[in-house]
Amino acid sequence: MLKEHLEFFALDLSSGWETPPGYPPEIEQKIITGHLDEKSKRGSRTRLLRFQPGAFTTQPFEHDYWEEVFQISGDLTVGGKTFGPLTYACRPPHAPHGPFSSKGGCLLFEIHYFDHCA
Repeated sequence: MLKEHLEFFALDLSSGWETPPGYPPEIEQKIITGHLDEKSKRGSRTRLLRFQPGAFTTQPFEHDYWEEVFQISGDLTVGGKTFGPLTYACRPPHAPHGPFSSKGGCLLFEIHYFDHCA
């Protein structure tokens, strides 16, 4: 099973945040469900990603898995263009994206998976 069966429940947004590898400390993730094994190229995960006000990355990202991103709140600048809430992106494996920045901070809902999980 790629992810456990979960019915509606309240997310605790006050704990469980961590800085993902390769990100600055002002950007944190909270894994909601699943596990993505990048070494074995298996699995899927659903997470929240939050940028504190003024957070930014300096290099584009590229990875082996699909990524779907829904911007819940705040502002996010990607490659010089700024996006607001209720915007969406779907990126195939190896698509370069970023760098990113956020003036006021933002919250993203993301789903990551490998081709055989689609």
